[in-house]
Amino acid sequence: MPNPFNPTTTISFALPEAASVRLAVYNIVGQEVKVLVSSTLEAGTHAATWDATDRSGQRVATGLYIYRLTTGTYVETRKMLLLE
Repeated sequence: MPNPFNPTTTISFALPEAASVRLAVYNIVGQEVKVLVSSTLEAGTHAATWDATDRSGQRVATGLYIYRLTTGTYVETRKMLLLE
């Protein structure tokens, strides 16, 4: 079940050890909309906020989006539903 939001959402995640992290948002056809995190983070709990804009700062359309969190060999993909 997608997690509905309007106008922002916070994506929380925990790292058991320091790792290179990439957190990106994609539209339903698989195009990358925006990269929220692309760096090495320390162990612990982290959060990134997406304000429903693309990489150029333009507001995206209402609909289903997917975020992908990648840390080394771990990959998590979840759905988000932007409502307006």
